[in-house]
Amino acid sequence: MLTREAIVEALIRWNQAWEAHDLDGVMELFHEDILFENWTGGRAQGRENLRRLWTPWFTHHGNFRFTGEDTFIDVEQQKILYRWRLDWPSAEQGYEGLPEQRRGVDLLHFKDGKIIEKLTYIKTVLSIDGKRFQLGLPSAG
Repeated sequence: MLTREAIVEALIRWNQAWEAHDLDGVMELFHEDILFENWTGGRAQGRENLRRLWTPWFTHHGNFRFTGEDTFIDVEQQKILYRWRLDWPSAEQGYEGLPEQRRGVDLLHFKDGKIIEKLTYIKTVLSIDGKRFQLGLPSAG
């Protein structure tokens, strides 16, 4: 069981790997049997499957940046709720490459000192080039 200090230290190292676009560093904290679900409902089971899924994203990262905004740690349950902001070039149709910002949360579950489950959720409103958009709707809000 990880202590609160060990969880915080692991999260710091993990964030540094994300900041450096270092896929190997990001993958180090994942359990072999990791279950990942992204905000679209896409899933990957197992560290190597997740690595294959993320390799193109890290290879063509467009200098994405995650900024941690808040963290809740439950040591007894070995869970983290991590609120973040993602800044990256938009991939939304008609807005490709424009600066986009999304906000979301990750629910991270630890087992044997590694992340066994990573569930990602985002807000349904995002910002592209300074304008707010509702996901799934074609017009600016």
